[in-house]
Amino acid sequence: MLFDLRGRHRRRLVRFIYIGLAVLIGLGLVGFGIGGGLGGGGIFSAATSNESSGGASFQAQIKKYRKQTQTQPKDLAAWENLTKALLHESGGEEFTTSTGVITSKGKALFKQASEAWSAYLALNPPKPNPELAELVLRIYGEEGLNEPAKAVEALQIVVEHRPVASYYAELAEYAYKAKNERVGDLASEKAISLAPAADRARLKTELAEVKKNPTGGKTYVTTTNGKTYALKKSPSGEFTGTQITKTPAPATGTTTTKK
Repeated sequence: MLFDLRGRHRRRLVRFIYIGLAVLIGLGLVGFGIGGGLGGGGIFSAATSNESSGGASFQAQIKKYRKQTQTQPKDLAAWENLTKALLHESGGEEFTTSTGVITSKGKALFKQASEAWSAYLALNPPKPNPELAELVLRIYGEEGLNEPAKAVEALQIVVEHRPVASYYAELAEYAYKAKNERVGDLASEKAISLAPAADRARLKTELAEVKKNPTGGKTYVTTTNGKTYALKKSPSGEFTGTQITKTPAPATGTTTTKK
């Protein structure tokens, strides 16, 4: 889901993740011990594979770790493993379609994962797991729970571990969406400084546009085949148009007839 400044999670990948961020994510997933079973949009889609054959084992893990969190509510590892198991389960066909759309059951599972993650953070771990924070990001995007403030919280953990332009730009985006301009401005400045020199001007312009229109609500006017339309860009990146009806200009004068 990474690095789409308009919340659309693909355009930014093409521009700024040429340094192999997808490879880093893949390595992080493997090192994290959960493989590539997560479904969803953005960068995580590269590591997506349905885990329907192993769904029962994930349910068993969820049950196991949920019980541990109930009997040992201060066990960091139990909350961490419960969050991971819930996220891994969300890659199943019942929760995520082949095109990456999160189903209603998937969003319910996301909510459970969010609650487990919040409980984990509430225990103030000395070094929050950055790989898990990366995985949690996908549940807070517009396709999931749409909670930008929580995405900011997770990204602040991620950038401490991987201080690259793409993550800082995403942090800026979510901070602006969460109406936290202070964090957004700091992250934006950092993203621009870390970006390749050839991309800095464009990145600065686009981040400024995100700050101005964090929900992507800017309206564009275009004329096609003699008709004028007002176009609005949706969070998914698609444009919807409405034809503008022009009001006839008023008469400039009054004609009188002489008798």
